[in-house]
Amino acid sequence: MAKTKLTSKQYFIPFVLITSLFFLWGFARAILDVLNKHFQNSLDISITQSSLIQVTTYFGYFLMAIPAGWFINRNGYRLGVVIGLLLFGIGALMFIPCAAMDTFFAYLIALFIIGCGLVFLETSANPYVTELGDKETGTSRLNFSQSFNGLGSLFATFAIGQFFFNGSSEGDDVVVPYTILGILVLVIAIVFSRVELPEIQHEETDEDRSRGTRIMKLFRHHPMFVFGLFALLAYEVAEISINSYFINFVTGQGWMDDNIASIVLTVALAFFMIGRFLGSWIMRRIPAEIMLLVCAAGSVLCMIFVLFDLGKLSMIAIVCNYLFEAIMFPTIFSLALSGLGNLKMSASSLLMMTPIGGCGFMLMGIVADNTNLVIPFIIPLFGYIVVLLFASELTRKNGTMLRRNPIWNKFKS
Repeated sequence: MAKTKLTSKQYFIPFVLITSLFFLWGFARAILDVLNKHFQNSLDISITQSSLIQVTTYFGYFLMAIPAGWFINRNGYRLGVVIGLLLFGIGALMFIPCAAMDTFFAYLIALFIIGCGLVFLETSANPYVTELGDKETGTSRLNFSQSFNGLGSLFATFAIGQFFFNGSSEGDDVVVPYTILGILVLVIAIVFSRVELPEIQHEETDEDRSRGTRIMKLFRHHPMFVFGLFALLAYEVAEISINSYFINFVTGQGWMDDNIASIVLTVALAFFMIGRFLGSWIMRRIPAEIMLLVCAAGSVLCMIFVLFDLGKLSMIAIVCNYLFEAIMFPTIFSLALSGLGNLKMSASSLLMMTPIGGCGFMLMGIVADNTNLVIPFIIPLFGYIVVLLFASELTRKNGTMLRRNPIWNKFKS
């Protein structure tokens, strides 16, 4: 795979605008990982109870993913982004009345609305970025944009972690960051309502003219998409569960307090961001499925290492895992959409149901509450094994093409 430009002059402005959204939802999702521990402290609830934060938010993804895809198919990417931002902003501002109600379950309603907004954003932005340039660099381009998702996550865990765990935080302090976030998001919604984004059209194919719904066609005629769908779900179970469990794990082991743990999580997310930038650069030179195969193997080894319970060396393995897993979401997403043409938006909406895998954190919490803090890592281990199998199958299917690729031959040697 020869090195090519990430995008063209024609699509540069839309690419920059859409990439800015990745920072926003990275920030919104990462807040949950510190909000989880904050509510445990301020509301005196268990790990299992606090996991409802992730369950509720990602249930919004699961419930609204297909309606979001249907809406965007009919109204275009730009309006999908605007609706997503509006729901996101409204959900964030709802933290103000939720604080007045002073009940955990009121916050869950606001988080559900935020989740509904985020799925509109991600269903619009992820496939759109893969279209803004050459097909050969689609995966690399999505990894680059997703790097700003990592930057948003890093900023959220550090800034909000310091705000919550500085020793002076109270239960209703959650209003401050969410109010600022809500106002910012609504301002950005106004900006996107005024800009023009080029809509990408594909030629109609025989498959488009055939009978059946788009979703039926995907499941009947595109087995690698279906495999990619399950691989992405498995990855989301692993990635979200580890993020949400991280502070509970390192503090429960007695290695550090909540404040230091949030800083260490920020360092881990810095590895994650670096991994995506690095992965984007590498995948402009070698096949994406090879990169995915190597990284999945690395994550499997990291989880096995953690399960050996080697003290702080286990923490190092978890941090290293952030580097390996960094490219997985955008790479699986892009590879699963490959060759789908006009089915791409429907496929994207199905792929955006996979954050429901964040509910895996509840399973980790149940296991932790009833056994010990190490055994729950079996859950992300199985998730990474599924990703490894998907990458292995893609590599096998594309083996003939890869053997003819001079860059691949150089990589092998």
